[in-house]
Amino acid sequence: MAQDIYPIPGLPVWQNVERMSGAPCFAGTRVPVESLFENLEGGVSLNQYLEAFEGVTREQAIAVLEHARRTIIRAAA
Repeated sequence: MAQDIYPIPGLPVWQNVERMSGAPCFAGTRVPVESLFENLEGGVSLNQYLEAFEGVTREQAIAVLEHARRTIIRAAA
């Protein structure tokens, strides 16, 4: 059985190719990170998202959003 890995140091995201179809998930949950972006794109507020996905903390969601922001800014530089 494959082990859970944390592919990006310091980011609260785990991944396991044999669980959750290999999708990156918020640490300590089975909530795919992709669900955050899908919900925000669909007009759901961050507060609404956090209420709907109880295991995800505000700090985890902000860390993922900040990582995405930094990655985009670096790529555009």
